[in-house]
Amino acid sequence: MKDPHDILIRPVITEESTDRMALGQYTFEVAPDANKIEIRQAVEAIFRVHVTKVNTMWDRGKTRRRGGKVTREPDRKRAIVSLKPGESIELFETR
Repeated sequence: MKDPHDILIRPVITEESTDRMALGQYTFEVAPDANKIEIRQAVEAIFRVHVTKVNTMWDRGKTRRRGGKVTREPDRKRAIVSLKPGESIELFETR
């Protein structure tokens, strides 16, 4: 089994993801080869919560132009994790 810290790369903090926190949904950038089962197990192991649902999506990398050279940022995989009602992840809580 993979290490849970290798599966979850970082939390995603945006306006939309902050609004989802009130609904018990948290967004993470995850390893490109991670599947939903591994993401569920990693979140439960690291934060000691119960995951009810995992949705994954790919963010396509942006195209950048510098002079005459065109490059592209790498694609990223994100996961929206829904928790059991009444549970939260303290890392995301802001006051």
